[in-house]
Amino acid sequence: MRKLLKIPLTTEQFFQVFEKYNQTIFPMQAVLILVAIASVVLVVSRKPFANKTISGLLGFLWLWAGVVYHLTFFTEISPPAYLFGALFVFQGWLFLYEGIVINRLSFCANQKIYGILGAILIVYSLAIYPLIGYALGRNFPTSPTFGVPCPTTIFTFGLLLWTDKKVPSILLIIPILWSLVGTSAALIFGIKEDFGLLVAGTLGTVSIVWRDLTPRIER
Repeated sequence: MRKLLKIPLTTEQFFQVFEKYNQTIFPMQAVLILVAIASVVLVVSRKPFANKTISGLLGFLWLWAGVVYHLTFFTEISPPAYLFGALFVFQGWLFLYEGIVINRLSFCANQKIYGILGAILIVYSLAIYPLIGYALGRNFPTSPTFGVPCPTTIFTFGLLLWTDKKVPSILLIIPILWSLVGTSAALIFGIKEDFGLLVAGTLGTVSIVWRDLTPRIER
């Protein structure tokens, strides 16, 4: 499969990046999880400042994955990581612009199917994702932790399903692309928890687009 997709990496090199990343940034992993939890709490709280703060936290997570993981660590073994890093940085700035500068994002958790699906993706990214890796024999520091691209993208789809206004289409493009690119790790390197990324990208996108189009169809 690796030869077919022309991936110039060995499995050992791939996991060494996670090891070096996790050892270098420790204990920042806990801070990144707290950022995600804070976002969830803010959605539930419905405070006046919540929407812009959540957008800022999402922007921070994408900037972190782009600058720290891709550009600082992954570029050491993969030149395409420069492109990936640039895309993640751009996505981070998009969240800051759309959510803070022009205030187009509004978050609200509900008990409808979209809210339930969003909750499932959020729980998957923060809890189930690392548990699957542990069950498959991957332990810290060689395992992917929250803050690297794949669980961050799954978490993002979960939060975008927790919105009560139309999500700007431009915010979906890069997460969709990464859900396709990132799933290759599940196929090539055996990171089976990343199959959840493909589910989040396809089901999450379809659900968000359908939800946002439904009022127009009814009218």
